[in-house]
Amino acid sequence: MNKTLLALFLALFCSFAFAADKVPAHPHILVETTEGNFKLELDGKAAPLTVANFLKLVDSGFYDGTVFHRVIPGFMAQGGGYTPGFKLKEPSDTVPNESGNGLRNERGTIAMARTSDPHSAGSQFFINVADNVNTNPETANLDPVKHSSQGRWGYTVFGFVFEGMEVVDKIVNVKTFNNGPGGAPAPVVPIVIEKMSRITYD
Repeated sequence: MNKTLLALFLALFCSFAFAADKVPAHPHILVETTEGNFKLELDGKAAPLTVANFLKLVDSGFYDGTVFHRVIPGFMAQGGGYTPGFKLKEPSDTVPNESGNGLRNERGTIAMARTSDPHSAGSQFFINVADNVNTNPETANLDPVKHSSQGRWGYTVFGFVFEGMEVVDKIVNVKTFNNGPGGAPAPVVPIVIEKMSRITYD
């Protein structure tokens, strides 16, 4: 390799290394709500199908204008499936359950909501505001149970709040009434996700 090509290669390598150093290993998402903003980091290695589906919805603007329709202090805040007035907004596609991926339903994590069908997750998600794991006797266990006669699927964790958890705590502690979907405790004053978008780094 002559000196000119070597210099060009080194310049390109250094440029790539510098750029890579500024880009997070996992996608970062900005969630802008009427109660403030928070940021998510998604783990596409642990939950590749879930993260791919979530990013598709984010990029399409699906979540913009949806609300947090179920909030329970000491448990979680759920959103992503209804517009104000509790009009259902759900995609037709569902995602295979990826619980048991090593990520647990600990405080600050984001996971997919679903029905009793373990593979029914679509767009709805929730953010744990407590450690909802089997080692915490004061909360529900949302992790999978494998080695017992009561083995069951859990709820897929696919990321966490890395900035603005105080906003999530504020959301989960607002005044509610049991008039949400299925009688769920919903905020009296709607908490709207105004915009959800990827964070880019120059």
